[in-house]
Amino acid sequence: MTAAAQHIVDGTPAPQEHTAAPGDPIPLAEAEAFLYREARLADAWELEAWEALWTDDATYYVPVDDSADPRTTMSIIFDNRNRIATRIKQLRTGKRHAQRPLSRLCRSVTNVEVLDHEGGDTVVTSVVQVLESRDRGSTWWVGRVTHRLRRVDGAVRMAAKKVVLVDSDRALPSMSFLL
Repeated sequence: MTAAAQHIVDGTPAPQEHTAAPGDPIPLAEAEAFLYREARLADAWELEAWEALWTDDATYYVPVDDSADPRTTMSIIFDNRNRIATRIKQLRTGKRHAQRPLSRLCRSVTNVEVLDHEGGDTVVTSVVQVLESRDRGSTWWVGRVTHRLRRVDGAVRMAAKKVVLVDSDRALPSMSFLL
């Protein structure tokens, strides 16, 4: 395999004529490639590789109410980096009854836009549709996602991920997979 193609397989940065510096805005094409890779890793239950996509100061947030403060209001998920690692460890043990057998997942990431560049992070929004297939049937999880992407040691990483589900204000079935 050529060095130019290796980044597609292992997620390493693509060779470039000019290496982007930390804090430089992440171009749309690179942001899209990152979001597609994140979706593929989550769908395939490649948990270690998915976890490696996060920065050390990351937050993962799925609100019930998008306008509420997650520090004072109940959320579906509001994890810091340590809690993300704990969630991954729990899923890896095989003792998470809610994921035995594992959900079969297929995500579609669309409408990707670079919105802003703030404090060294590139703010990217997209729409995600996740089909979860389980013994109980199939469930569609659809929402608008905002990522804060940051270049760390030459690779794009997630500093924050916020998923606002279309149905977040309704009773939801158990969600014990990585959204």
